[in-house]
Amino acid sequence: MINKNKKITYKSSGVDVDKGNRFIDKISPLVEETSRDGADSKLGGFGSIFDLSKLDYKDPLLLSATDGVGTKLKFAFDSNMHDTVGIDLVAMCVNDILAQGGEPLFFLDYFATSKLDIAQAADVLRGIAEGCKIAGCALVGGETAELPGFYKKNHYDLAGFCVGVVERDSLLPLPIKEGDVIVGLPSSGIHSNGYSLVHKIISKNNIDLKKESLGDNKLIKLLLEPTRIYTKEVQTITKRTSRLKAVAHITGGGLTENLPRVISDEFSSEILLSHYPATPLYSWIKHNSQLEDEELMRTFNCGIGLVIVFDHEKFEDTKNILESENIPFAPIGKVIKKEAEPVIYRGKLNL
Repeated sequence: MINKNKKITYKSSGVDVDKGNRFIDKISPLVEETSRDGADSKLGGFGSIFDLSKLDYKDPLLLSATDGVGTKLKFAFDSNMHDTVGIDLVAMCVNDILAQGGEPLFFLDYFATSKLDIAQAADVLRGIAEGCKIAGCALVGGETAELPGFYKKNHYDLAGFCVGVVERDSLLPLPIKEGDVIVGLPSSGIHSNGYSLVHKIISKNNIDLKKESLGDNKLIKLLLEPTRIYTKEVQTITKRTSRLKAVAHITGGGLTENLPRVISDEFSSEILLSHYPATPLYSWIKHNSQLEDEELMRTFNCGIGLVIVFDHEKFEDTKNILESENIPFAPIGKVIKKEAEPVIYRGKLNL
């Protein structure tokens, strides 16, 4: 029987429009800080506008990328630390734009939760705005959705969308030759892939995140270290040298799956695992998972978050440029004649 004396409203069903408006008011200053040429970064319209004519491109191609943060978010929920996962969100999209030689232009986010917690959501958006500033792109809009009963209390999900631009004749990858040098730029940790396995390690070994430390750092802090955004490094390299041929963003599938995406299948890549950086976090993962090196390399970035392929003929000049710009790097391999697998691993990781 219908109770005619009780009004059912949108708010009583779990969606508070007024709270959503207060949230927009709170984050507007953060969004304005990300403004750049072509975007005024104002919220409130039905769509976002970017004026490409404000940029000095002759024959531009637009690039786009979308991604999320995945189960890394569970560590944010468990620790009530939400100010870094927004950087992860931006990084996962922006680094894909960089891998095609592009300049990130603007970013939009999607934040969905059961019931909007303004303080929590503002922390997430603060990270997104910080990521956009690091990447040099404007946060031009997004969507905040309350989905009552769909998510657990205090849980949320994130999705990001980035658009970039590249001159047609600068689009990557370029043709690769045998002998070309493969260089790795260090990651800031696990970045945002492989976390389902990390959760399994913690559960199976009954690890207490509140107590576990690695050296001087709490494990939870290392696990929430945000994904590195490589805009500055890649733009510096491309301005100083024309020897860059390809860029691979090492995400899901590790180097095993991502490097072949930018190297022709008529070649293989020889990777020297001993040239990878030794890190306490990956030593911890290997010890607690008992995974072999090749499985680790197919799951995680293992300390190298971005891989760049350079023309081998003048690599010494390129190496000098990297060193003069204080860009940390590791020569991890080279392009070789076709072998049985696209990626051939030599040696062992320093774990």
